Amino acid sequence: MAAPTGNAAFLLLLLSACCAATLACDPSGAKFGYVGSVGPDHWGALSPNFTACAVGTNQSPIDIATAAAVCDPALQPLRRDYTVANATLVDNVFNIALRFDAGGGNVIVGGKQYRLKQMHWHSPSEHTVDGQRFPVELHMVHASDDGNVTVVATLYRFGRPDPFLSQLQDKLAALSAEGCDAEKGAPVPAGVVSLWPLRLRSHTYYRYVGSFTTPPCTENVVWSILAQVREMSVDQAAALTAPLEQDYRRNNRPTQPMNGRVVQVYRAAGP
Repeated sequence: MAAPTGNAAFLLLLLSACCAATLACDPSGAKFGYVGSVGPDHWGALSPNFTACAVGTNQSPIDIATAAAVCDPALQPLRRDYTVANATLVDNVFNIALRFDAGGGNVIVGGKQYRLKQMHWHSPSEHTVDGQRFPVELHMVHASDDGNVTVVATLYRFGRPDPFLSQLQDKLAALSAEGCDAEKGAPVPAGVVSLWPLRLRSHTYYRYVGSFTTPPCTENVVWSILAQVREMSVDQAAALTAPLEQDYRRNNRPTQPMNGRVVQVYRAAGP
């Protein structure tokens, strides 16, 4: 599929701290949020760059109706090759992200290799499953050499501490301690982070084509939603939102119309 022209600009936005201290913005300076006049219902009117948020027909997130998902024998296991990587923790104003400037491994989707660029969290979850919303959703954003994007999403319920997040506890506290001063949003080096806890085999996942879930809502993004719901502690979830301004601590876009799209499902064969 051809690389959308908006992908490069939006990846730059995701991987950088925003230019405003209290509102997220795109490179042209248009501001967006999650409540009031800059909330999701108004994104499409905030900037010409955000038009897809209002008129796009393949938008994300969606509700995954498991009974309607179509088993596609052509889908392959989700091959994720993550090891250890040097990372930087960033407050993007509208989310907290872990950035991998030199890459953090890769995933194979549709026979194409995509390199892990960054991951970020939404609370509560953006995707729902049979109408159920979860406390937290992780998005792992990958890009191919030709500029296409695929996202692997993991849903979390409250429970035992997540081993991956345990590595970031002190760094998240440092990010939160920046407060609302002029340095807010300055990257915090996270050092070498092990991605092994995120490599668990995915016996089942859901696949569909959608968009970014924040402006400019660029479409032609391939989504893989892992069926296995993982756990994190309430304290870990709180640490992921603590650095954010109050209006961004609930940073989930509402689910979008399917518009005739079909969700595919991969299930591993055998016992």
